[in-house]
Amino acid sequence: MASEKQVKFVIVGGGIAGVTCAEQIASQFPSDEVCLLTASPLVKKVTNFRQISKTLEEFDIEEQPSHVLEEKYPNLKVLQSAVRLLKAREHLLETEDGQRFFYRKLCLCSGGRPKLLSKDNPHVLGIRDTDSAQEFQKRLSTAKRIVVIGNGGIALELVYEVEGCEVIWAVKDKAIGNTFFDAGAAQFLIPSLEADRREASSLCKRARYTTDSSAAGHSGSSSELGSALGPDWHEGIELRGAKQSVRGIHIEYECEVEQIYTQQELLQSEHSTKTAELGVWPAYVQLTNGKIYGCDFIVSATGVVPNTDPFLPGNNFDVAADLGLLVDDHMRTSEADVFAAGDVCSAGWEPSSIWQQMRLWTQARQMGWYAARCMAADVLDEPIELDFCFELFSHITKFFNYKVVLLGKFNAQGLGQDHELLVRCTKGQEYVKVVLSGGRMVGAVLIGETDLEETFENLILNQMDLTRYGEELLNPNIDIEDYFD
Repeated sequence: MASEKQVKFVIVGGGIAGVTCAEQIASQFPSDEVCLLTASPLVKKVTNFRQISKTLEEFDIEEQPSHVLEEKYPNLKVLQSAVRLLKAREHLLETEDGQRFFYRKLCLCSGGRPKLLSKDNPHVLGIRDTDSAQEFQKRLSTAKRIVVIGNGGIALELVYEVEGCEVIWAVKDKAIGNTFFDAGAAQFLIPSLEADRREASSLCKRARYTTDSSAAGHSGSSSELGSALGPDWHEGIELRGAKQSVRGIHIEYECEVEQIYTQQELLQSEHSTKTAELGVWPAYVQLTNGKIYGCDFIVSATGVVPNTDPFLPGNNFDVAADLGLLVDDHMRTSEADVFAAGDVCSAGWEPSSIWQQMRLWTQARQMGWYAARCMAADVLDEPIELDFCFELFSHITKFFNYKVVLLGKFNAQGLGQDHELLVRCTKGQEYVKVVLSGGRMVGAVLIGETDLEETFENLILNQMDLTRYGEELLNPNIDIEDYFD
């Protein structure tokens, strides 16, 4: 039965941005009802939050049934339903199951959907949420060879974690991990792919909830995918193929997918003469460098597109070049009383010279938290300044079981030729890169247990002239933390 409801705050999306926003609003307005709409029966909640430094933060992500949130915040109602349409001028939101919400303030945190190589190809699997990760695990268990396309975070983690299966990894760049680091850092990490896996520093001991795919109504279509995977999505699930060998990884650089064939299609193509040497496989991938590989299935890990589809028709949203909803420095979209946070939005303000938007879970949390504060300030008619977290880009993660810290313009983004790099590398232990512009530190990449993140963060924020230190800045015999304390 269709129902209508007047609600002061409605938040769309059960991912990190949406849940963070809903929690913040619910705690600030305990006597007002807050509605969180999510397409999935599980929501993603930030736990074990730790402030490492001024801007660096670490946290875990737990998937929880929605009632856990409702028990903590009695005024928060979590409703499992996708959005059918939005009429922003009428302040009306309608769900797929016919419920109508008239809101005072709305925050869209619907995340992104995978950029799939091929939407309806049964041999192509996109990994974005928990359901698709479980589907990957299931299909991998009987696979002898997979082809991974992409060079972002999920591709990096997946290639490293998979065992018992041959992996062909196609990256469009000259080096792996181009989104996160340069060719030097890539060279530092490459031996980890060829060696036995480094022991993880600690086991993941957090509670994990799973959903029955039929109960969750999971159809496998990208439009209905749940929220993004957390930072350690692969922990707690075994990623093992059908072969006895531990691993076998082959990387094809500077190429993308030209064509995907079934066995029948390959036989009917111009490459039919190669079928004998390629062997019998369910699918074949032709790369732009001319090479063809047979495989059990293809993993599409080529990033995400902001999930704006339910909101654009009939409304007048400003949309950025990357297809995100453009937001100002108070997370407001171009439609009155509609805010946005996380992967679905694009920062439309003039950013700090050492910050840039990247669709990462750290920024999803920060944006969700700040959007809630902006909504509250709007309702209470109070001024609010852009949060300090947008002053310096900072991200802490793990690749190939190395701690990775990224600060500022870590890849010299937007600096052109006006920069110099200092690098220190100890094979198998650490990789330190500093980006200097005009003698001042503007970015850094730290791989391994370097203990330099706080010092470098301060140097970037303070913009101290470091010209006189030259290469001594990275001299391992100098205790740089004491030097600049």
